[in-house]
Amino acid sequence: MLTILGFAMIATFLVLIMMKKMSPIAALVLIPAAFCVFVGKGAKLGDYVIDGVTGLAPTAAMLMFAIVYFGVMIDVGLFDPIVRGILRFCKADPMRIVVGTAVLAAVVSLDGDGSTTFMITVSAMYPLYKRLKMSLVVMTGVAAMANGVMNTLPWGGPTARAATALKVDAGDVFVPMIPALAVGLLAVLVLSYVLGVRERRRLGVLVLDDALVTEKETETETVLVGAGGTGSVAVDSPATGGSSDAEGASTHAHDAHDAHGAHDADDERFAALDPDRPTLRPRLYWFNALLTVALLTAMIMELLPIPVLFLLGAALALSVNFPHIPDQKSRLAAHADNVLNVSGMVFAAAVFTGVLQGTGMVDHMATWMVDVIPEGMGPHMALVTGVLSLPLTYFMSNDGFYFGVLPVLAEAGAAHGVTPLEMARASLVGQPLHMSSPLVPAVYVLVGMAKVEFGDHTRFVVKWAALTCLVVLAAGVLFGTV
Repeated sequence: MLTILGFAMIATFLVLIMMKKMSPIAALVLIPAAFCVFVGKGAKLGDYVIDGVTGLAPTAAMLMFAIVYFGVMIDVGLFDPIVRGILRFCKADPMRIVVGTAVLAAVVSLDGDGSTTFMITVSAMYPLYKRLKMSLVVMTGVAAMANGVMNTLPWGGPTARAATALKVDAGDVFVPMIPALAVGLLAVLVLSYVLGVRERRRLGVLVLDDALVTEKETETETVLVGAGGTGSVAVDSPATGGSSDAEGASTHAHDAHDAHGAHDADDERFAALDPDRPTLRPRLYWFNALLTVALLTAMIMELLPIPVLFLLGAALALSVNFPHIPDQKSRLAAHADNVLNVSGMVFAAAVFTGVLQGTGMVDHMATWMVDVIPEGMGPHMALVTGVLSLPLTYFMSNDGFYFGVLPVLAEAGAAHGVTPLEMARASLVGQPLHMSSPLVPAVYVLVGMAKVEFGDHTRFVVKWAALTCLVVLAAGVLFGTV
């Protein structure tokens, strides 16, 4: 019964948010609360929620101070050269922009943290997508998939969890998987190219002159002239063209964005690129760059817990760049919206995960999945694990999968001669899809900063992320590592 209710709770949540019948934060709280009461454990709801909040509190703290830190870095102009470099490289070609998004997300993912990856990627690419009327869900989808592949780095989390759960060396798990993961990353780049070509067909190849950087809100409407004499597209009017999944989702994203009236004005002014904005600190550029490099290095080396690092980094960045208290308050207020949205979503997700684990639904779901595997599949348990990693890492946390499900699957595989290393490698296959799971706090940073509805992102990315996972699995089988 708990198995059925567990799947029913997850399905109800996904259906309601994808149909936009409930907001994600409300669905994350109310749906598990209702199911908890239904299974007769309503009296323990408080305990489950506190346990969930306790587990996710460090993540929420990390996100809060990471948003403040990177928000300040954007304010002071640390990422302006990156944005301008992308503008010059992409030349307003939608195909190049989408591929550039994948490359940027993959490179920044080397720090091993999805939240910082998404903050930097969206900060750099969002103005370009908005100005050219490109689909924002293409940006979020490509960034999530690229980060999902790179999330398998030993310091990224899943590899360390798999190695710990099966008592094997993380290097022995990761290094043989590099060829398969490289194929997965190549698949993301190819997919980015295909999606970029679709956007190019919808919008045309545009010409974006250098005046974009210094454009003011009060200036007259700027016209982007289509290449090859195909006409022109006014940047202040919606682009038209053939229909596509990306275009439909983009329409929803733009509709949602229109609700943020105050933010629209800021977006149209391209505040992040305005060379005259008062928050710029050009004399402190190298200090901020070195501080950011030091922060990311400390994260990779695990010198201190990540929440502590970002807390210290945010405090230092604010104090040095804005020594006057009114200016510090102004910067905190400017980023309060993102902080509240993301941290609120994390604590709401704590209710969902707390009920799933506290009621025993996760354990029953895992046991059921193992029991339904045919006996004849025993010698192929690594392949089975790779396939199961797609839905299981999407519907439950990495901790739940790697410490709860993987050991059970590994035990079944060991009876048929499948080594723990093969099982651990296979368990990494689902990460490109996992990074868009509603139980991953970083995805709320991604959709929140991109001003995309979570349901729109989910509808767009699931099929492509699942395809990427299967490519990684096939490559793993081909190279003999799975």
